[in-house]
Amino acid sequence: MRILCITLLIAIQLPGLELISYANAQTSQNNKTVQIRKRAGSQNTRPVGFKDSANSKSNSLSPSLIDNSSTQTFTGDAADNLDYRVTRGCLRRSLNDDNLPASIGIEDRTFSEFFRNQTRAFFEHMRGNCVPYAVALGKRNRFESLSIMNGPVQDNKTEIWTFTPSAVGGFLIQQDYLKDESKRFAEIQIPLRNVLYDPNKVSDKLPVELVWDLNALIKQIYPETNNTLENTNSVVRLIIDFGDRERWAQIWAVEIINPTNGEVYASAYWLERGDIPGGFFTANGEPLEHAFWTNPLSYRRISRGVGMVPAGRRKSTKPSAANTKAAVAAATNPQSQSGQNKQRYRAHMGIDYAAPIGTPVFSVATGKVIQLGFNGAFGNLIILEHPGNYRTYYAHLSSFNPELELGNEVRRGFEIGSVGMTGRSTGPHLHFELRKDGVYVDPYSAKTQLNLWLMRDTDSGQLTREILLLGSVLKN
Repeated sequence: MRILCITLLIAIQLPGLELISYANAQTSQNNKTVQIRKRAGSQNTRPVGFKDSANSKSNSLSPSLIDNSSTQTFTGDAADNLDYRVTRGCLRRSLNDDNLPASIGIEDRTFSEFFRNQTRAFFEHMRGNCVPYAVALGKRNRFESLSIMNGPVQDNKTEIWTFTPSAVGGFLIQQDYLKDESKRFAEIQIPLRNVLYDPNKVSDKLPVELVWDLNALIKQIYPETNNTLENTNSVVRLIIDFGDRERWAQIWAVEIINPTNGEVYASAYWLERGDIPGGFFTANGEPLEHAFWTNPLSYRRISRGVGMVPAGRRKSTKPSAANTKAAVAAATNPQSQSGQNKQRYRAHMGIDYAAPIGTPVFSVATGKVIQLGFNGAFGNLIILEHPGNYRTYYAHLSSFNPELELGNEVRRGFEIGSVGMTGRSTGPHLHFELRKDGVYVDPYSAKTQLNLWLMRDTDSGQLTREILLLGSVLKN
């Protein structure tokens, strides 16, 4: 794959990436890596196919099912871009294929000219009678990204080109080639009612940490306006990389669909980001990560948020006459309290999740164990370090996962310990903190806007590419 940046007639070659090798291999060279549960054999799991199978529905885009009228448009609030929208379809071929940008609503003349000059080789490799595309447009119809594929067939000759604006002017082209790497992906379809109500049937098909991911995803994207879907034959369609010793298992796409007519009720896609943790986003760019970073328990009830809480103070075991007299005086005249008798407060930096002792605690994001053990008021404490100078704290634990060691790399959704009441704790709960550059941030504050939870300009191209590649087949 090549990435070309063309600005003022200057071409810059950037380091290449493999299309299907999205998931970075996360290993610890000098430390033991926590193993995840390997895939169990299932007749319902199959590779994302390039060829039609007599016994299974193909993931290839069929020209007979897709034309310029078969489009899906997703709109919504993406970060601060209130007009961000993504449209996916397959444009019928014509004598003027290089006019595709204008045909699908891109009004940027500079880009249209660039597209016309750069895609001659692409259209020479076209197959089929339509051009699959996914385009993202922003506020005032601003061009965000465009992904196109050289025909509605997925095989070792498939090419996907993605165009995005360059931060220094001009445009970027990313060229991806589907080869043997695509075998890493598998498609699974699970009845929606099982995902919602029967986790045992889900855990038979997925590694346990992916069950945690899926549960959190479905809770967010499940359309509340249609709460009867579980009583239909609706299914959850997953595109998964089951991983290996060098690569984490990962859900790359999830859709709630009607298998009869192919209607997609809701969907989400994973975006891999090198400088900060990756994240899930809907097809319209709406971020879903906030719920993951505030969901360390499968069961939870917030008992205390950020604020001031009473600090402990030593009390006399037997009330004296002097103490009684002072208490009466304080009640009648609060201003007369001495500094020694005033109630003292300390800042409570963190979120307390009330739960019974033994409730499993999960890592909210992939990270490295940098603290594992007893730590004063925190009691049994685990600290995970994440890319982008983020850290998460899990305190008052009753026990640790016996597989954990200092220096381990653990994946999001991995069970790291159990709720307890060790350290300075008045009852069983999990004390959770999120810190950036060593400074606590309140994940529930409306003012907190972390790059973890927002889709950045550089993410748009990856989103349209994955919608085009991993989304289900469009139908009339």
